Amino acid sequence: MTLAQYLAELEQELVAAGEEAESLSFVYRALNELSFTDFVLKLRAEVSQEEREKLKAIQEQLLAHMPAQYIIGNSDFYGLTLKVDERVLIPRPETEELVELILSENPEKSLSVLDIGTGSGAIALALANGRPDWQITASDISKEALALAAENAQSCGLNLAFLQSDCFEEISGRFDIIVSNPPYISEADKEEVGLNVLASEPHMALFAEEDGYAVYRKIADQAGEHLTEKGKIYLEIGYKQGDGVGELLKKSFPQKRIRVLQDQFGKDRMVAMDNG
Repeated sequence: MTLAQYLAELEQELVAAGEEAESLSFVYRALNELSFTDFVLKLRAEVSQEEREKLKAIQEQLLAHMPAQYIIGNSDFYGLTLKVDERVLIPRPETEELVELILSENPEKSLSVLDIGTGSGAIALALANGRPDWQITASDISKEALALAAENAQSCGLNLAFLQSDCFEEISGRFDIIVSNPPYISEADKEEVGLNVLASEPHMALFAEEDGYAVYRKIADQAGEHLTEKGKIYLEIGYKQGDGVGELLKKSFPQKRIRVLQDQFGKDRMVAMDNG
């Protein structure tokens, strides 16, 4: 049996269990550090017993709904390779769009930034990489997530501050930019979340009370004490939350400009607040 034939056999079982067939070859290639060309060449070769065992072990983890990035141990985000495991959410491509928005709208060399709910550190580290002179503080309620984010900062050679805090509780000072990709999924929308996400990723970083608005409300209510005069807020949101999050910010900041922005798929994904 060739590698291609054995992969097809295992992939059928993955699809039957509700997992993506492509995940198996993705993980196999990554763990074996195979280029796409090398992988294609191997597909026609006879599969050894050792390779069968490796592939079966990967498939069993995927069947248990473990995300591919957790099996590999890292995830690419905005030009950085970040370590990820069950302590943090896997960074999403949509969040890269939030980073791109911030960098494109803020060319200044020296700004102070607060990233609330940093998780793996993805947003904070991508901003630090793009703007080395910015003073960036990354906070999270989870001590375990902060430890992983600090590991990522070290491996990427980036310097920023880390602080354990539930939203603004331990935060002092004012910032030019406050950014957050907080937990925003409501329990009512649980069925929209993939099985591998529910089974493996930290629920604290996924779900929020008040139909998903709890953290947004905290930010809207308390950010005024931590923003500079021209301070801005950038938030990632669920695709149903544009109007709701926009209204929360308008209530607290009636003089500011509020924008709801779409992602590459045309869904509401970001809310930005500035002086206009």
